[in-house]
Amino acid sequence: MSTRIRSYSKINLGLAIGPARSDGFHALTTLYQTLELHDLITIEANRATRISLTLTSNDRRVPLDQRNTAWKMVEKALAALKVSAEISIHIEKRLPVQGGMGAGSANAAAVLIGLERELQISLPGPDRLRLAAEVGSDVPLFLIGGSVLGLERGEQVFAFPDLPSSFCVIAVPGQGVSTPQAFRDWDALALTRKDKPDRLNELSLAYASLYAEPGTSGIIPDPHPGKMQGGSEKTQSGLQDDLAENTLLSLVRTGIENDFEQVVFPAYPSLREIKRQLMGNPGQESGSALHAALSGSGSALFGLYRSEADARAAQQRVQDAGTKALITTTLPRELYWTRMFAE
Repeated sequence: MSTRIRSYSKINLGLAIGPARSDGFHALTTLYQTLELHDLITIEANRATRISLTLTSNDRRVPLDQRNTAWKMVEKALAALKVSAEISIHIEKRLPVQGGMGAGSANAAAVLIGLERELQISLPGPDRLRLAAEVGSDVPLFLIGGSVLGLERGEQVFAFPDLPSSFCVIAVPGQGVSTPQAFRDWDALALTRKDKPDRLNELSLAYASLYAEPGTSGIIPDPHPGKMQGGSEKTQSGLQDDLAENTLLSLVRTGIENDFEQVVFPAYPSLREIKRQLMGNPGQESGSALHAALSGSGSALFGLYRSEADARAAQQRVQDAGTKALITTTLPRELYWTRMFAE
C-alpha cells in the first residue's frame, strides 16, 4: 500500500528582512499562511536491509536526485529513525516552480509525514522540526500549518492564531525570481539607506497587536451577533465572511508588507503591475482586494478577497492582462491536517 498526501502551498502575508548574519543568512520576521493549492505526493516505503530511493515526477524541472528537498528529507529522516527501507516517491507537480509558494519545502514535509505513516514510526515533535529546519528554512512551517509566525531564517516557527478562511487569487507569472539574487539586491539597497529602521521589530509588534485585548485590535465586535440591519438573521457563512474581512483588515492596518517588493519590483516591473491588477480599484469596495502582495521573493503574487465573486473578478483582470491566475482559499490549521491525506 502507498500513502498519498496533499502537499499544500503557502504565501507570506508579510515579510521583514534584517541585515545579513555572520553565517550568510538574513534574519526574517514573516507571517506564513497555508493555502488549499497543492502538489500531490505518493510514497511507498518498506523496511529493508539497505536503503533504496526512487524519485519520479510529472514535471521535468523537478530534480530527481540529492538536489531535491524530498530526497534530502528521506536521507535525514531514515538516519534519525535508525531504519533502512526501500522507498519510492512520485511528485505530481501542480504548483509553480520557483514561485515563492514553498512548493519544494512542502514536498519535503509531506514526504516526512508520509514516510512516518508508511513505516509506522515517528520522531518526537521537536526532533521533526529540527530536522525540517536542516532541510530548508520553509520546511518547518508545513509541520504546523495554518497561520504560522516565522523568525530567524523563517525556520523558527510558532503557531499563530488562525485567520479565518478567505478567498485568494494566486497570480503565476511566466518568469521565476532568484531568491539569492533578491537577497543580494536587498543588501545593496540597505547600504544606500541612511535610515535603517528595525523592520523585524516593527513587523513583530504589528503581528502581536492584531491579537491584543478586545477593542484594541481594530476588530469591532457586532453588538447583535446573528442579526443584520433590518432585523434579519445572518447566515453562518455571512458571519464567517464578516470575521474574515474584519481580521484581515485589522492585519492590513498594522502596515503589513513584504520587503522583497522594494528590490524585486524594480527588477521585474511587470510584477508591480500584476499587484495593481490584483488590488483592483481601492475606491470601489466591490472587486478590490483586502490585501495583495508578493509571496516570498516571488514570482507568485496573491490577493485576498471578501467573496468568491470579488476573487473571480480579480482573476479575470489578471488573466485578461496575460498572466495565469488561480483561485483558492486560505487553509486554517484544522483543515490543513484533516484534508492532508488523499485516501
